[in-house]
Amino acid sequence: MAGVIKEFRLPDLGEGLTESEIVNWHVAVGDTVELNQIIADVETAKAVVELPSPYAGVIAELHEQPGTVVEVGAPLVSFEVAGPAGAPPSTGSAASGGDTGAPAKREPNLVGYGAAVEKGGRPERRARRFASQLSGGANPAGGSALPGLAERAGSAPMIEAVPAVPARPAVEAAPALAALESAGPPATPVRTISGERPRSTPPVRKLARDLGIGLEGVPGTGPGGLITRDDVLAAAQQTSASDGAGGSVAPASVIPSPATITPAGAQDTARETRTPIKGMRKHTAAAMVASAFTAPHVTEFLTIDVTPTMELIGRVKESRAFAGVRITPLTIVAKALCIALQRNPTLNSRWDEAAGDIVQFNYVNLGIAAATPRGLLVPNIKDAQELSLLELAGALTGLTERARAGKTGPADLSGGTISITNIGVFGIDAGTPILNPGEAAILAMGAVRRMPWEYQGQIALRSVMTLSLSFDHRLVDGEQGSRFLADIGAILADPGMVLTMV
Repeated sequence: MAGVIKEFRLPDLGEGLTESEIVNWHVAVGDTVELNQIIADVETAKAVVELPSPYAGVIAELHEQPGTVVEVGAPLVSFEVAGPAGAPPSTGSAASGGDTGAPAKREPNLVGYGAAVEKGGRPERRARRFASQLSGGANPAGGSALPGLAERAGSAPMIEAVPAVPARPAVEAAPALAALESAGPPATPVRTISGERPRSTPPVRKLARDLGIGLEGVPGTGPGGLITRDDVLAAAQQTSASDGAGGSVAPASVIPSPATITPAGAQDTARETRTPIKGMRKHTAAAMVASAFTAPHVTEFLTIDVTPTMELIGRVKESRAFAGVRITPLTIVAKALCIALQRNPTLNSRWDEAAGDIVQFNYVNLGIAAATPRGLLVPNIKDAQELSLLELAGALTGLTERARAGKTGPADLSGGTISITNIGVFGIDAGTPILNPGEAAILAMGAVRRMPWEYQGQIALRSVMTLSLSFDHRLVDGEQGSRFLADIGAILADPGMVLTMV
């Protein structure tokens, strides 16, 4: 029996996001895919998401190319699946009713996706629920959430910046790839009616996106019609020339002027470089502006002798109980912050303008600011106040490992109550950090420096750190903020002071 065409539309990835950018396809037209097989990476304002296939079948058409921003509900990919006897259940609204002639129905939304992931469950089970929801089946977990997406934020704690997508060697074509491409049909001219992706390597596709060049119209001179770097650069030069001659060109917002183009590997002689404002950086910028001009920020500073803390870290590292566990000043500061919040709970609150309430959290979801090439992220450790120093160290290590693997999910990025940013790893002593939206305070850790300091009535060489605390003055008075910062400082200056606080 003939196959049935099923159209998969971009789902709503939650948190009010209305669009996503296609980073790259893992499949091409004609490929046979299995249910839940990863078919694409799409970038939202929050993270890079691995999109699993809702059907088992053959890729009939890819509706958009990498680098394209797609609106929620727009067609993404079409599948040719088995006929009615082998088709997935269609009791609900499937991707498209192409086999019945009925109007295409919109994909079920992913509203509540972040909360669904946060509830836990094995990835395989979540993937099955995702596929079941897309094909109209019941969601075993209930509700309309589709928690089958494995999400990658490409973020790393301040300790290290990690790319969201693993870098690949900037070569035109590896011998194995060239042989594979030459074995297929010629790629010139490139067919685009069926949505087939032009033949090229990932670095070349990235260069084309950076230059605003569509590969569909670029003839390939490489083996088997492979589009090379030189082909893309030649197309860019032709486009610039046709612009001056009155030819047909893309808008200026798509193709940068020659002065702004700096091909990879070429000497950087451009006077300026333009980067589109989109994705996570656009979202972060909007959030920071909203925070800065909504919450009245106050920043206080405290410089302290943390020599006892550094000595404690040395002893803890030698302890058998902490064998193999990474203990850093960040670990101690995180624990000290949780203890200080017990005495100063107003720092762990939120201003709910819509409801006219002040929400005080009785738990601590501790955010750790992360600087990445794609923008600022603040993944958080859930219920940090319940964790021992050993458990907190493990949680920080786990957060780092997930970031390095590019698997920081929406559950990690949502629900934070207070944050720490470790600017000391960059050699910075102090700053005025901007609040993470929805939080009352953020603590910046400065660098630990060996410097002359008064100690027991004399000048000695000590380890010194500056703490910077920004807080929302609508929620936190100066006295409360000062007492909170002083409590953290007291613990770092003398860890034994914890016994007087708990």
